[in-house]
Amino acid sequence: MGGRLFKNFSFFSATLSFFILIGIFSILFTYAQDSIHQFGFDFLSSEIWEADEDDEDIGIFGGFIPIVGTMLSTTIAMIIATPLAMGIAIFLTEIAHKTLIKPVSIAIELLAAIPSIIYGMWGLFYFAPIIQSTFGGQGVGLLTAGIVLAIMIIPFMAAITRDSMNTVPDVLKESAYAMGATKFEVIKDVVMPYSKGGIIGSIILALGRALGETMAVAFLIGSVMQIPSKITDPTTSIPVLLANNFSEAQGLEMSSMYYLALILFIVSFIIISVAKFYFLGKKVK
Repeated sequence: MGGRLFKNFSFFSATLSFFILIGIFSILFTYAQDSIHQFGFDFLSSEIWEADEDDEDIGIFGGFIPIVGTMLSTTIAMIIATPLAMGIAIFLTEIAHKTLIKPVSIAIELLAAIPSIIYGMWGLFYFAPIIQSTFGGQGVGLLTAGIVLAIMIIPFMAAITRDSMNTVPDVLKESAYAMGATKFEVIKDVVMPYSKGGIIGSIILALGRALGETMAVAFLIGSVMQIPSKITDPTTSIPVLLANNFSEAQGLEMSSMYYLALILFIVSFIIISVAKFYFLGKKVK
């Protein structure tokens, strides 16, 4: 009886997740219809975002700038965060003394618990002036947002990777050492391949967090509708544009925001799906 109940509950949970996914897509697609019919795929390449103050159903809206801003800030964050998170996980599992493992792990987990708005305030008032004095620019911009975003996703990536590396059987590592392998070779040829699933999972989770982050990026990216010519220039992203304009938008502008949200949803789904299927394919082989 208990096994059947558990099986039915598991099936219900999995099915519910699928229908929630379909429901989100349906709502976004439905409310984006006006903008899709008005602009079509030209929406993806247009840099103009101008609403008509007299008529809410008239305006020119394009998503190219926030799409580019989202992709660039996420790319910067992932380039910075991935090697640092891997280094933290390797240090905690293979190098650190036992007395250091627990306090450092707690510190990493506490970083993950800090609200994003705190990161945004810290980045704006402390980190942005450092970026301005070091790299020039206005302080707020693409680089500042990308670096702070990297700091935000490092704890997630490091914690999951650490837990995955801790599952490597000691006998595998001891066998490698017995054959004369160095610590670097054990990490490279034993630990990393064995924990590949967890590592890829941590990267996917961090990528999803970076793509959708709003409050911290809203403080730091500049919220300017322009293509950045330099990495320190201000721009905007899809979540930031939605957060700043959604409460006042009406008519066609509101539909265009749903169009942007739909694009972000599809991009996130495609990236995560490709990564998962690529990994599963490699695993099968």
